[in-house]
Amino acid sequence: MGFETIQIDISGGVATIRLDRPKVMNALNAQMRRDLVQALTQGAREARAIVLTGNGDAFCAGQDLGEGISFGDLDLERTLREEYEPLLKLIYDCPVPTVCAVNGAAAGAGANLALAADIVIAAKSATFLEAFARIGLVPDAGGTYWLPRLVGRARALGMCLLAEPVTAGQAMAWGLIWEAVDDEKLSARVGEIAQRLAVGPTVSHRLTKQAIAASFQNDLQAQLELEARLQKQAGTTRDFREGVMAFLEKRPARYEGR
Repeated sequence: MGFETIQIDISGGVATIRLDRPKVMNALNAQMRRDLVQALTQGAREARAIVLTGNGDAFCAGQDLGEGISFGDLDLERTLREEYEPLLKLIYDCPVPTVCAVNGAAAGAGANLALAADIVIAAKSATFLEAFARIGLVPDAGGTYWLPRLVGRARALGMCLLAEPVTAGQAMAWGLIWEAVDDEKLSARVGEIAQRLAVGPTVSHRLTKQAIAASFQNDLQAQLELEARLQKQAGTTRDFREGVMAFLEKRPARYEGR
């Protein structure tokens, strides 16, 4: 499948999706959002891990403000509900692990697109910027959901109200991302992690994501009951049996993802 604004490569169980509008810092236009929805759907169907990154010097500058905006006809609610919401849910609810490699600046919706992933690894030169206040808007694309859960109320409000860039080092120290690495090591590190996930117990990964997501709404009793139900499912998989046998036989497990 060919795409206008992104590139996708699937090999070794990993689908690597690259935002490919480097001349505009990979800003999100309507076509890119459509392309991402299709590519993520394909990746979830054909791979056991997904990597999202950008071509060029930036990860994503957020919404493309040069995309023929007509203030009289502007309907931001429709754009968010119909174009961003399906995209963000595909990443957050993806049945396989998602890794975002932030290779440069991630601003506005671009920053929040990255934070929707399960594991975020950034080059040390990268920055995260909740830029919305700079143009009189409210953080969107999941920003008001991810940020307080990842860094707490104080830092979430500081990032949103002051609209100042956060370095990759700060982001890692705050718990906003998993890891910050030297720029030249980003590709290798992300490849290592993605491959590790791709040969892992895929059903276990999916059920773990489900449990973590539910924990924000559940009380302890509800979460314990959910864990028991999910563990029952995990215990019926071939990968569980293989994991136990590999442990007993003191050898690496050979997971099939089922």
